[in-house]
Amino acid sequence: MSEQAEQQQREGTGRDEEAVSRFVERFAAELTEAGMQRMAARVFAALLTADSAALTSAELSERLQISPAAVSGAIRYLVQVGMVRREREPGTRRDRYRLQNELWYETLGNRDHMLTRWEDVLREGAKSLGPDSPAGARVAETVAFFEFMQGELAGMLDRWRKYRDTQLRGEG
Repeated sequence: MSEQAEQQQREGTGRDEEAVSRFVERFAAELTEAGMQRMAARVFAALLTADSAALTSAELSERLQISPAAVSGAIRYLVQVGMVRREREPGTRRDRYRLQNELWYETLGNRDHMLTRWEDVLREGAKSLGPDSPAGARVAETVAFFEFMQGELAGMLDRWRKYRDTQLRGEG
């Protein structure tokens, strides 16, 4: 039995694998259009569609029909941006690659830290350029935008948790 067939058996899927494959490629294309690396987008979409949210390099290679080197490069990127984590498969030397828990929440939360760093640098830039120059005014407006975004992002993430707890977990 192939590793993919074993994975499907573990996941207990009765789904249309061709339709899933089309979805993976379509969603990966959307992620690529938004700026994500192509192979990283495909690997991410494959992990997203795995019931276990985790696959080995061999499983990803087989599922996506790509080389282990392509998987390795994609995983390196996804780990770096905090969307995937490596974990050792118990009793083996193989790694499994797992989507982060609360993936979107964590990803947006990490962006909050990035926005803070950008704000600090932009604030210094606005001072250097002077508030009366067109460039200084443009950079100052960018700082104000990021300040606004951070305030909204914190509230939005709190509202998401409440929504998830009531709507998605059947408490509402």
